[in-house]
Amino acid sequence: MRHLIFGLLAGIAAFSTPLHAADRPVVVELFTSQGCPSCPPADGFFEQLAARDDVLALSLHVDYWDYIGWEDTFASPANTARQRGYAAAAGRKMVYTPQMVVNGTDRVVGTRYRDVTDVIDKHLAQPDNGLEVALRREGARVYLDARARTPREMPLVVQFARYTPEETVEIERGENAGRTITYTNIVTELVEVATWDTQAPLSLDIAWPEDAPLAVLLQYPDFGTIEAVARLR
Repeated sequence: MRHLIFGLLAGIAAFSTPLHAADRPVVVELFTSQGCPSCPPADGFFEQLAARDDVLALSLHVDYWDYIGWEDTFASPANTARQRGYAAAAGRKMVYTPQMVVNGTDRVVGTRYRDVTDVIDKHLAQPDNGLEVALRREGARVYLDARARTPREMPLVVQFARYTPEETVEIERGENAGRTITYTNIVTELVEVATWDTQAPLSLDIAWPEDAPLAVLLQYPDFGTIEAVARLR
């Protein structure tokens, strides 16, 4: 999966449209599975979240349901590892579906819709955190600029996510046999492209398919808080 070619330049970054807190969407990661009988309602609710401009919704299909008779067509061991990483960061040993992780910090059962929206509202109400990110596409290349008005004590990991906006699946076996389910913003690749110490502005120049949606997450190491995001649809 680590096949991206990227260049990393440190210098003075030019920002055409700096992002502030009001412009920064809240990241909602849904850990789900085609084999999970309680997941379809969460998948449907997640579709509504993905339609919001103030939410960056990413669906990560895990593979630990595959043994029940249906192999999830989007599942990845990397997604399972990411969910287990979040659990370990919270001091928990168990993982479950459907689960939503909001901005890397809050973990909510995916079918508790009011709890999810309350957590999203909490994050939207937070003040500007001093990070500015600009992202643009030119043909088959993507350019990312970032700066911190106040340097952080910890570095930020820059992650690029490729995702499929929508796909409908007819499930033939397992707990959801006979159901046809539409999935939204399905992550097909999530790669770390750089680590930024925030001491100086960051510039990235990365090869990226022209028609591929892109979500960028700037997150503290070891499954910490997602501090900044950007996206190209």
